[in-house]
Amino acid sequence: MFWGRGAGAARTAVGELVFNTAMTGYQEILTDPSYAGQIINFTFPHIGNVGTNAEDIETATPAALGCVLRADITDPSNYRAAQHLDEWLKRHDLPALTGVDTRRITRRVRDGGAPNAVLRYDPEKRFDLDDIFANARAWPGLEGMDLAKQVTCRQTYSWDETRWAFGAGFGRQTAPKFKVVAIDYGAKRNILRCLADAGCAVTVVPATANAEDVLRHKPDGVFLSNGPGDPAATGAYAVPVIRQLIKFELPIFGICLGHQMLGLALGAKTKKMHLGHHGANHPVKDLETGKVEITSQNHGFIVDPASLPAGVKATHVSLFDNTLEGLKVEGKPIFSVQYHPEASPGPRDSHYLFDRFIGLMGKKK
Repeated sequence: MFWGRGAGAARTAVGELVFNTAMTGYQEILTDPSYAGQIINFTFPHIGNVGTNAEDIETATPAALGCVLRADITDPSNYRAAQHLDEWLKRHDLPALTGVDTRRITRRVRDGGAPNAVLRYDPEKRFDLDDIFANARAWPGLEGMDLAKQVTCRQTYSWDETRWAFGAGFGRQTAPKFKVVAIDYGAKRNILRCLADAGCAVTVVPATANAEDVLRHKPDGVFLSNGPGDPAATGAYAVPVIRQLIKFELPIFGICLGHQMLGLALGAKTKKMHLGHHGANHPVKDLETGKVEITSQNHGFIVDPASLPAGVKATHVSLFDNTLEGLKVEGKPIFSVQYHPEASPGPRDSHYLFDRFIGLMGKKK
């Protein structure tokens, strides 16, 4: 139990507690749909220093449950700041706890695994500790939980916004060369921007879309997005669709949960990690080139490399714990990565993956 000062929305959140080691990008982190069901403990002490704005978001409605911070929320000092982080948290009904030793919490999570947690902010100081502990124990955990249906889009839509540029903001793709259907398990906006920026007309379909829903758009390629929850649970309806799409020899590119969905569709297995990977400083080795990329990551499950079937090759590994970070199907235009190439910790170490996807579609045309 950790006592601190409340910030943001005065409410209670119950979920899995994870820590994130990124020094920047707290607004992107808090709006990443992959954090559904999770409370984020930031190891970097100064959160709020660049404020918030309407551009640095990955989805309109944050899926994270709240956050834990070392220091009181810093006043913004940045020319792009439009709103104080505390006000932004209130606006999105997200509670926060400040004045807590987040490094100590991080060590507890590191050693004991990601625990069930309750974050409670009550200005009236009404804390029924027995009830709080009971709520933490009663939360079922992420294993077996399908959260993609909670964060996916409700209907199909088109996307043409390209990446942000200094002095110009976001652009528009007006002359696309390829048509891509993105299956939305909780897609980050910047992934869609990267696809559009690379020359794609993107059509986004819900996580529950079937193969016919995808193929009727006559795509040159299919993208499998990131997302939250247990891949085995989402895979109950997603894997049969992906297996059907594989038969059409279309280029397929998966990121994060999309990587896990692809692994399951190919016959591999997934498993829960001890504490997961959450941060913007994770080194990943490309086994084919020997190069090391500094990557952004957010996942609590992995594809078990020992379960990869014949014809499926590991392409990337984590240099932190040697977990699988990428795979490809030999002889087919199908590949995926566990990390987030659309993020910018390197800052652009992994953007080549979008070019690889474009190249595969070019060969098929």
